Amino acid sequence: MMARIAILIADMFEDSEYLQPVAAFREKRHELIHVGLQAGGKVLGQQEQTPVVIDVSTAEADHADFDALFIPGGYSPDKLRTNVDAVHFVRKFMEEGKPVFVICHGPQLLITACVLAGRKVTGSKSIIQDIANAGGVYTDREVVIDGNLISSRNPGDLQPFSNACLEMLS
Repeated sequence: MMARIAILIADMFEDSEYLQPVAAFREKRHELIHVGLQAGGKVLGQQEQTPVVIDVSTAEADHADFDALFIPGGYSPDKLRTNVDAVHFVRKFMEEGKPVFVICHGPQLLITACVLAGRKVTGSKSIIQDIANAGGVYTDREVVIDGNLISSRNPGDLQPFSNACLEMLS
């Protein structure tokens, strides 16, 4: 069964943290919808300037239309966490126990959504204290699975991260 995956993304995302999981999702024929600040707008990766066109805005996106949520890292999550619609969108996935996949700085959106209390999570070393302050339990492993939440630390963890995400979707 194919899943409909919302990819929450803004400018300056980490190219590899977007490209590798997206390739894995597409290979298994999952449907990918890019959710961002402005429908029809184009966002760019921070290293390779990978272009991504936003399909639906955070203001118009409805979590009920999706089976899972993927948040690539880079500077994108920090930009998105100031958008009330993006934060609400993320909170709904977590509250309903739908699969949520985050890597590197992706947990910043979960922190702002106040949904990490008591949850095991990993991410970029630079946000370890933020995770702890949000009540999350930082775990330094390449992939951390806590119920519906899958997290990884950095681009070096992309293969096991992608594999774990695909397994949860199957």
